[in-house]
Amino acid sequence: MTPRRHLRAIRLLAQCYQAFERMSGRHVRELGLTPAQFDIVATLGNTPGMTFRELGARTLITKGTLTGVVDRLEARGLLRRTPSPDDGRSTIVRLTPAGERLFARVFDAHVGHNAAHFEGWREAEFVALERELERLLKALSPADPPTDETP
Repeated sequence: MTPRRHLRAIRLLAQCYQAFERMSGRHVRELGLTPAQFDIVATLGNTPGMTFRELGARTLITKGTLTGVVDRLEARGLLRRTPSPDDGRSTIVRLTPAGERLFARVFDAHVGHNAAHFEGWREAEFVALERELERLLKALSPADPPTDETP
């Protein structure tokens, strides 16, 4: 392998990610949410709620952005915060009934929208792609375990 051979693969991977983000973000906005709002609603859907720490670990949203997005969803009546019964220092974030209805309306619609872009892919192609992406992830991941802030 030449010293710079990997650069084309990295560029293609980045272009795929950016194209997916544009396609996905457009659809989420058509559903009336920002991508960060959708991420939170989708993560909280069908759960009894979770702490900010858990929510941050399970979403792709940075800690600094998370509070503002939660504030805006709370102002829309889509989620609420309650003190944790197990830890007085923690707050549980959960969807309200309106938030649950929104989740039911947008989640499957968005999953279906994304799935349409994979029509024609065979199972073997998914398996091969996933295998190579897992291999790349392993090569790029540090040997030490992830921190609490890593999703």
